[in-house]
Amino acid sequence: MSMSSSSNTSPKIALVTGGSRGLGRNTALALARRGVDVILTYRSQRAEAEQVVAEIRTLGRRAKALPLDVGHSSGFPAFAAALRAQLAETWQRERFDFLINNAGIGAHALLAETSEAQFDELMRIHLKGPFFLTQALLPLLADGGRIVNLSSGLTRFALPGYGAYAAMKGGVEVLTRYLAKELGGRGIAVNTVAPGAIETDFGGGTVRDNAQVNAFIAGQTALGRVGLPDDIGPVIAALLAEDNRWINAQRIEASGGMFL
Repeated sequence: MSMSSSSNTSPKIALVTGGSRGLGRNTALALARRGVDVILTYRSQRAEAEQVVAEIRTLGRRAKALPLDVGHSSGFPAFAAALRAQLAETWQRERFDFLINNAGIGAHALLAETSEAQFDELMRIHLKGPFFLTQALLPLLADGGRIVNLSSGLTRFALPGYGAYAAMKGGVEVLTRYLAKELGGRGIAVNTVAPGAIETDFGGGTVRDNAQVNAFIAGQTALGRVGLPDDIGPVIAALLAEDNRWINAQRIEASGGMFL
């Protein structure tokens, strides 16, 4: 049963940031398979984003791609205006239903070697970005809607070199709980999905392409392998299903059981 199957209701609309590749792309497609229309954002990979839009349309859903740099909050008012216009033009709607704060970058540096520039970039993209983008889009998010923020298994277990990145994601997890508290009056549920190590091009594709890293992670995972994008996108899509409406303010780790 799809989320849009109830009678006389419009399809749900999801906004997925960083939807041109990796987990964002997988999430967008997983949502489309469940009957959700998708607006995805991209920073520079317009051709890749349009390819995802085309794939979503072959699944029978409507989709659009919009440019957005989550690391520059000064652009958020203009993005909100562009989103408002797109909703009116394509869907004849004023609101969207699901916000998935997925866009991000990888970084690897020991704490003793992390530069202020690296720290500030991670802060802008992973914490300040979701904070102020969510703020800017709250007037466009439907009452009864949902927000999913992406975190990381690295907030639960520590691997040297990811301290600054994990600190930002820890902030995201706290932010999720506060959003859930403050938006509860509008019926908006807010949760965090925390992937374990996944084979994508994230962080230079280390997990996917470095056989030694891949084997190490597989050996530390209860299910005996490294994660794939298809292990994450459907989790996010399922969390947004009506059946899961009562899950709120939670951190849900999808890691196959890493470091148990």
